[in-house]
Formats: sequence, C-alpha cells, structure tokens
Amino acid sequence: MNQLIKFLIWLIEFSNFLRWLIIGGNKPDSKIIRPFDIKRISSLFKKSNHSYWNENINLIIRCLVMWFIVSYGFGILFVEYLNFIRLGGFKLGFWFAQQGSIYIFVFLIFYYAHKIGEIDKKYGVDI
Repeated sequence: MNQLIKFLIWLIEFSNFLRWLIIGGNKPDSKIIRPFDIKRISSLFKKSNHSYWNENINLIIRCLVMWFIVSYGFGILFVEYLNFIRLGGFKLGFWFAQQGSIYIFVFLIFYYAHKIGEIDKKYGVDI
C-alpha cells in the first residue's frame, strides 16, 4: 500500500510538471495543485478499513455476477429454454440478447452508485 501512495504522489507531481510545461511559469510547484488529500487517501488503505474494502469488493463481485448471468447466461446459454416464454410478442431469449441485458446493465449502474453511496456513508468515506 505504501507503494501505491507513493505512486499517487508521483502522479500528482508529474501532472503538475505537465501543467507547468503547457502553461509555463517559473518552476513547477507541487504544492499548488492537490486534487485530493494524500492523508485521507492513505487512511483508506489502512487495515482498520479492511471491512470497507470487503464490502466494496463484494458489491462489485455481485454486480459482475449479475451482469454475467443476464448477458451471457440468459442471452447465450439459456436462450433455447427462455424462447418458450414470450414477452411483447418476442421470444424472451431473443429479448434478453437484444435489449434485456442492456436494461439490466443500466440498472446495475444505478444500483452500484446507490449502494456504494450507502457504504461510503456507513464508513465515513468522502473523497
């Protein structure tokens, strides 16, 4: 984790240098541009926040599994079984392959945004 924080600091310093090259000026000053607080980010990587990251990763895994089941499972693997059901005059397997997986994907985006907001509030994360 220490290396990740050092990399983030290097990335900020490099972006400051690029900004200095483009805009010009006397010399690049790394203290001018701080898009976020390094201490706050480093606190996220401490072991005390292990449960936060567990919940975060579990949410991502749940969303990816749902996306996989709907797009690959319903649209490709189980399409023959779902085609026995009709939805608006179309076979359900065809509908999932063409539109259903897109609707579910958009729903998952909003679901993820809502749930990660709840997790952030629960653990007091505000970046």
